[in-house]
Parts: sequence; C-alpha cells; structure tokens
Amino acid sequence: MRPTLPVVNRYDALVAALRVEFPRFKIVRKDQSRLHRAIHKALTVITFGRMTTYLDSFQTTIGNTVYVTSDWDDWSADHRYVTLRHEAIHLRQFRKFTLPGMAVLYLLLPLPMGLAWFRAYFEKEAYAESVRAAAEVWGPEHPRLDSYRQHIIDQFMGPSYGWMWPFRASLERWYDGVLASLGSPR
Repeated sequence: MRPTLPVVNRYDALVAALRVEFPRFKIVRKDQSRLHRAIHKALTVITFGRMTTYLDSFQTTIGNTVYVTSDWDDWSADHRYVTLRHEAIHLRQFRKFTLPGMAVLYLLLPLPMGLAWFRAYFEKEAYAESVRAAAEVWGPEHPRLDSYRQHIIDQFMGPSYGWMWPFRASLERWYDGVLASLGSPR
C-alpha cells in the first residue's frame, strides 16, 4: 500500500515559495497591529470619512510582512491565493525599492492624494497580477466581467487608495492591455 501524500493547494504552495524567496516573510493579522489600527484612524481622517474599511477589507504589505484582515483564514484557498499573488508583487517592490524608498514613493510622490503616480504604478503592477491570477483560478472570462473590471478601476479612482489616479480612460486602456496579455478566452 502506497502512503498518501498530503494535497497541497496552490495557496499553500505559494506561501511555501514566498518563504523561500523571502526568508523573513510572514502573514500577520492587521487588527492585531497597533500600527495598522493607527493607519486606519489616520486614513479615516485624511479621506474625510470615506475610507473606513482599511482594517477589514484590505490586505497590506510592508517590507516582508503581509498584513491581512481578521477573516483571512475564512477565505477560500483560491481567494487567498489570488490576493497573495497581488501582495507578492508588493513584496518584490519593497525588496527593490527598500522600505524608506517605498514609503516616499508610494505615499508622497508626486502628491499624496489625487495624483499619486508612483502609488498607481505600484498598484497597476500588483493588480495586473491579480487579473492574471484570477484568470488562472476562475478562468479567463472572470477578469473580463464588468463587475471585476469596475472593482479594480474603482480602487484607483476612489477613496480606498486616496483617489490615486483620476484618469479613467488611461485606466481603461491599462486594464485592456492586461486582458490582452492573457490572450483570447477559450
């Protein structure tokens, strides 16, 4: 009788691969972090009460740590996988630009809100990975759904990221380019 091997889902495989790529990688609950509770309060103030879901709706990467919402472990492995693929891009950005570099570029340049070119640049890289991962997991039609597309574009234009990029047409072109890179749906 052959021993049965444990089934490793793609999320567990990704976590294992990230631990190899980033030896200091960890996942921490955001609501248990004083820093993130303070960020939540600050975001609520600077967005005039429009961003109130930072702690419970957004995963956040700083350095080698991915801070997750309290319901993270309740998500399906596939949903966590897609999200962690996005966050892995941010891990690599932090490695390339360093913590101080990312802080200045992501938070301040050229403006902290409304025209945050570097934040939009970094998030475009990460959301493009989200689109690729969603196509892999749920099929190539999933990122072509109007609701999925609108959700991602809203992240750039709404209070979630401080209205980081106000130019819808350029975001539409960017998203179309990401979809084109997936090839034709079957």
